Amino acid sequence: MVVTTSSTEPILSPETAIAALDAEDNQIRYYAAWWLGKHQIQSACAALCHQLQDVRYRTVQGGYPLRRQVARALGQLKNIQAVPALLDALNCDEDEQFREVVIEALGKIGDSTAASPLLKLLQSGKSQPYEALIEALGELRVIEARPLVEPFLQHSSERVQCAAARYLYLITQKPQYIERIIENLNHDNPYLRWAAAFDLGAIGHIQAAEAIVQAKVGNSLKLLNLKRILETVLESDKSELEKQQATQTLFKIIDELLMQL
Repeated sequence: MVVTTSSTEPILSPETAIAALDAEDNQIRYYAAWWLGKHQIQSACAALCHQLQDVRYRTVQGGYPLRRQVARALGQLKNIQAVPALLDALNCDEDEQFREVVIEALGKIGDSTAASPLLKLLQSGKSQPYEALIEALGELRVIEARPLVEPFLQHSSERVQCAAARYLYLITQKPQYIERIIENLNHDNPYLRWAAAFDLGAIGHIQAAEAIVQAKVGNSLKLLNLKRILETVLESDKSELEKQQATQTLFKIIDELLMQL
């Protein structure tokens, strides 16, 4: 799909996409933000950060769709230059979905300066998008959050329980927390099965790869998360021998899955 700006110039390049962020049509601006994030255009970081404060596009329910999409795009860029603007955006109390996406972006970027502000959110006692917040604290390895996160293993939401298990595994490396997530791969609710597969993919736990293959989820989802585990292994600080052994195991599992398609 080719979208044109108000000047009828199609969005086919970083320059036209960045310019389209200031278009009059909100849908064009939204698409431009999506395009810049999808193609990971680093030169767009400053322009996207500026749009985080733009409140012109607001729904009747009070949400800010463009700001949410801009935050997603910044998370895709993983550019630490976006961190100050994203931290400022945490103060938006009008749109919790926007704050949730901002938290997710900070977790993906992985800059340690976000650790303290995110920990303060969890300590605030106010309602938060707990799943995203706990996952981000895990990505940032905020050890100080552990006593606050542990009670969430008993939370009413199973998604939040899994987020807590994911955090605790990343902090402690204890297999009991991985097993808690694996349990949800066989849950009656398909959305929880999908979420568990993504949690395991994000953790990069190679022993969970076989469990993902056996789970009642689509093969495309299995392959996606096996690929994420492989990427995590390759980017880890494991020894070259450990990486080689893990890679061989994962390739074997992926090949066996592909043969079933």
